[in-house]
Amino acid sequence: MITLEMMPPLMFGGLILAMLIGFPVAFTLAALGLSFGFLSIYLGFFDMNFLQAIPGRIFGSVLSNELLLAIPFFTFMGAILERCGLAEDMLDSMGQLFGPIRGGLGYSVIIVGFILGAITGTVAAQVIAMAMISMPVMIRYGYNIRYITGVLAASGTITQLVPPSLVLIVLADQLGKSVGDMYLGAWGPSVFQIMLFAGYTFVLSLVKPDHVPAVPKTALTLTGWPLWKKCLMGIIPSGVLIFVVLGTMMLGLATPTEAGAMGAIGAIVLAAVHHKELSQHGHKILITGIVATGIGAIVGILIGEGKLFKLTFAVVYIAVVWLCLEAVRIPDLRDLIKQGYETTMRITTMVVFILIGSTCFSVVFLGVSGGVWLEHLLTSLPGGVWGFLIFINLFIFFLAFFLDFFEIAFIILPMIAPIAQKVLAPVVGPDAALIWFGVMLCVNMQTSFMHPPFGFALFYLRGVAPKEVKSSDIYWGALPWVGLQVIMVVLVIAFPITVTALLDKPSNVDPNKVRIDIPQIELAPLDFGEPPKFNK
Repeated sequence: MITLEMMPPLMFGGLILAMLIGFPVAFTLAALGLSFGFLSIYLGFFDMNFLQAIPGRIFGSVLSNELLLAIPFFTFMGAILERCGLAEDMLDSMGQLFGPIRGGLGYSVIIVGFILGAITGTVAAQVIAMAMISMPVMIRYGYNIRYITGVLAASGTITQLVPPSLVLIVLADQLGKSVGDMYLGAWGPSVFQIMLFAGYTFVLSLVKPDHVPAVPKTALTLTGWPLWKKCLMGIIPSGVLIFVVLGTMMLGLATPTEAGAMGAIGAIVLAAVHHKELSQHGHKILITGIVATGIGAIVGILIGEGKLFKLTFAVVYIAVVWLCLEAVRIPDLRDLIKQGYETTMRITTMVVFILIGSTCFSVVFLGVSGGVWLEHLLTSLPGGVWGFLIFINLFIFFLAFFLDFFEIAFIILPMIAPIAQKVLAPVVGPDAALIWFGVMLCVNMQTSFMHPPFGFALFYLRGVAPKEVKSSDIYWGALPWVGLQVIMVVLVIAFPITVTALLDKPSNVDPNKVRIDIPQIELAPLDFGEPPKFNK
């Protein structure tokens, strides 16, 4: 006879088994949830009315969730930027800028990976684009093949952590926290991770200089101001788009969905500006829009949002619409926009189906006291807070061998988030507990793209690498960088300030002890005598 105490571990074990078989996750979750739900009704653990919570949560928490509307916008933005040629120009200019020093091509890949991560948010296309552009050049100048494959895969996966990553948006939604706070918490670890990657390259240039040789100056095609101009032409538009997306969100001027919509339009504009077939009228409109933006910003700061301010930004809006129409006019960009729509549709549909399946599973799991079982299991671990964090991170690390990020976020996170809030609140405070936990898992789940033999970034590299690059070189080359990512996880665990430093400090005022004194106004005494009599 199956008891109530046996149901949670049976559901959890059935989930792991079904995923190892390889059946699609969304349908696995829904099938398991409904099967165990009907079994629980048969055994008398709850009645049929309990399952009404499933459609209620699907329509109330999933399909009407405004935060999840940001996912298609950011997906579309990444799909446009990854194919518009921006990566090629940035890698070329940065490679020529840093090439003359040892490890210079490696530094350029790391820096460009960081910048692209802040404007695209997608791993697959970033790894493929950077590999197709940089790998032949690095092989030509004698870089060690294992270093090449490792740095390309690692620099592509940094986009998981750098805002405005889709991962952080999903984590914020599942943990019930602000996207802006999640972005603020992720900046510290993402910068430290880039420093770790660059530091490893620097040490390798000292220990094994033949692995990362300098590019001969005779091989450089650009020097001086033309080289700096090409670098700035890639960095400045990217920086503007980063501000449009992240800056407006951080300043409270836009919600994540609004910022994502502006990013999607900005990506089309950036692709049009970057294209060689942009017309002369388009160039003039672009310059007019830039000047109007500058004037509007100055007017807004000095005078305020008057008629002149509105007029200048009306000019900016007209310029943006014109450039979008220019993008539609150019056949290459028209096809690119169509491909972006198709990519966005596929990813968004996948996310919604996984969410529906995970809702079916989680409702039944909580209905059979799965939350209580899981809390007891995790809070009874030896080592207290640190034992909990070590166990969860090891569990996620190995689970990432088999599951995609979305699957982990939608299935596992809702189960462990309440427990994490309770366990971690004494360490960093209740407000920052889930931000710290979410960013920590984000750093951890970067390794899901890197560790052999199932890392998707390694599959992407294998697909575009030349035949002389062995699969064993790709796997062995990834291991040092996985180690650096694990070091970053340890640093985030050991030093929560790497995440919480930029977060708003909670108030130390106890609202229960607040006393409000209202000064008393002395009024003239009231006269309750007989009213005066008037003569007619």
